Amino acid sequence: MAEDTTLTLRSKQPHAPLPTPPSAPQGAAPAAEPDPNDPMERARRRAAELREHSSFDPGSDKFKFDLSIVPPGWTYEWRMNTVLGKTDPSYEISLRQRGWEAVPANRHPEMMPLGYQGGTIDREGMRLMERPAEISDEARDNEKREARELVRGKEEQFTRNPAGDNSPFERDNKGKSLNSIKKSYEAIEIPKT
Repeated sequence: MAEDTTLTLRSKQPHAPLPTPPSAPQGAAPAAEPDPNDPMERARRRAAELREHSSFDPGSDKFKFDLSIVPPGWTYEWRMNTVLGKTDPSYEISLRQRGWEAVPANRHPEMMPLGYQGGTIDREGMRLMERPAEISDEARDNEKREARELVRGKEEQFTRNPAGDNSPFERDNKGKSLNSIKKSYEAIEIPKT
């Protein structure tokens, strides 16, 4: 799932330089330098700059980012910050107790508008947060274990339910058990947006 999701569309300079044209043959007059204030020239430079970023797509996912910016040993995730413009203090406490802290905006200025003065990276009510990768791995393992235990509990409930005259859980059909559970595991298709 290591997908390059670069959002760095802002230039590091006023505008990217145009590719260097091939040198003129000897004896030919040198080509005049393009006027940097010419609107067409600026548009060409900006278009070349945007094409450098292969993931440039104005309609792309607002929450994608280049996963290579995540420091080694850490995980980044978008977490709720506000709902209808309001924060939830108890949720903020829960996040902190689970090890989540806001990623400082000055660490990744390319993810925020030019001149941004805020201290966090926020997008549509979500905040980019970080925690140590080993804690995230432990949390993921705990979630999987809890999910398996829930399934196991329901299986036991289903197979141990007493069959009676009016029970929907009749256990026998001509000597064959009706209470069997068949399981299979397969990858699910992830829809492309």
